[in-house]
Amino acid sequence: MAYSREQLIEAVSAQMPDKRWKHTLGVMESSITLAEQYGADPVRAETAAILHDVAKYWPVDRMREVIEQNGLSLELLKHDKQLWHAEVGAFVAERDYGITDAEVLDAIRFHTSGREGMGLLEKVVCLADYIEPGRDFPGVEQIRRQARNSLEEGLIAGFDSTISLLLAKRRIVFPLTVLARNDLVRILEDKI
Repeated sequence: MAYSREQLIEAVSAQMPDKRWKHTLGVMESSITLAEQYGADPVRAETAAILHDVAKYWPVDRMREVIEQNGLSLELLKHDKQLWHAEVGAFVAERDYGITDAEVLDAIRFHTSGREGMGLLEKVVCLADYIEPGRDFPGVEQIRRQARNSLEEGLIAGFDSTISLLLAKRRIVFPLTVLARNDLVRILEDKI
């Protein structure tokens, strides 16, 4: 059964604290704006944004179980648990909420890490997650400025920010994020 927009909002908002729901509303707004600016479907962007953090507040053991029992990326289990909710969220969006649009599912799945060969909808939702109005971290204004001119430039700035933060904390950088960043740099270099 496919859920209506209102049913998705009701179901997802009930699974997270008010502060995270406010973030989700910001990602919804930013996704629509970016989709309209860069030629993606705003309805599909909003759907992915509604669901992007659906599993964010699930217990770690529950996410691990979903990953292990459903053939999801076991590689994720070797990395920061903050990454798990995206893969689990895409699975849940399909299983529990009837989302069958592969691009919407990928936008949910890769909104945290990015990946090589990101599609337009993936770029929109990933960047919206970085720049939504409630975000306040060092460098966010630079990412917002870049986003006004180019999805790729905005995402590179976002990934650079994430990678720099992880390096400063001596944390492991998820390989997909590095690959995504490098792929976007190559895309821009090829345009020159």
